[in-house]
Amino acid sequence: RMTNMSTTLERPSRQAQCRGLKPWSSPWLRSFSVLSSQRRTATALPSRHCVKMSSIAPLPYKDTFWKGTTRTRPRNGTLNKLTGIDFRQLSLGHKLNENQSGELWKGRWQGNDIVIKVLKIRDWTTRKSRDFNEEYPKLRIFSHPNVLPVLGACQSPPAPHPITITHWMPYGSLYNVLHEGTNFVVDQTQAVKFALDVSRGMAFLHTLEPLLPRHYLNSRGIVIDEDMTARIGMADVKFSFQCPGRMYAPAWVAPEALQKKAEEINRRSADMWSFAVLLWELVTREVPFADLSNMEIGMKVALEGLRPTIPPGISPHIC
Repeated sequence: RMTNMSTTLERPSRQAQCRGLKPWSSPWLRSFSVLSSQRRTATALPSRHCVKMSSIAPLPYKDTFWKGTTRTRPRNGTLNKLTGIDFRQLSLGHKLNENQSGELWKGRWQGNDIVIKVLKIRDWTTRKSRDFNEEYPKLRIFSHPNVLPVLGACQSPPAPHPITITHWMPYGSLYNVLHEGTNFVVDQTQAVKFALDVSRGMAFLHTLEPLLPRHYLNSRGIVIDEDMTARIGMADVKFSFQCPGRMYAPAWVAPEALQKKAEEINRRSADMWSFAVLLWELVTREVPFADLSNMEIGMKVALEGLRPTIPPGISPHIC
């Protein structure tokens, strides 16, 4: 057995020599060499092995954890391995919502309940198609429990419009839970838990380099899982070709983010402002600036110093 072990352990060294590397240069090879140092026998490999190994080019290291290939725990273990999705495998159910960026549908795919986001883009061009293929894989973040990843996407064509899909969340968004009525009551303890979940998710997203561009925190972009866990939805991130310069939810956006270009904004500081408005929303159970239009909110927050007011009886340290 020791002879066989030493023979097996000697082969990586020969292979390393064929690739022009020093024998036992790898750390795991050096550790095994210590075990077999007493009874090592030199076993030469046939020359054909050297020719075969020399044709293998070293692969460059790439940090791809944000693609969902490591530390993954989705509902279905196969979902994080899929990127491109066949549009013919999707089954659309009923429409959930429609906004400036597109339509939300409930559907089925490979036996899973999903949410299908249909992006309504004018003048779909080859450049937009290329940008779409480059940007949506960055939203497949499976490595944190408080972040809801984009499972995959369909290109247009063959789909009539570009599509992204995510997990189906039974309680919908945090906005639905707080303002549109559900079958449970969010007490103070649950509100604090939602706030902690969001803060953990944002703390993780702030560790990414580079940061996700065009992501603006708001209660419509936070979804509630079946175990009452708040998760930041990556499907809410805008693509570069989606209405540049337009804010879909200005009530949660920091004043500087309404005035400056995206590359001039301190993204982490702007997210802290949005999180503060979210805390105000959890405490008051009100929609910020509900009596104003989005255009009025954007102008007044950016230029006139409009801010949410803390109701009487609530500590100013909470918001």
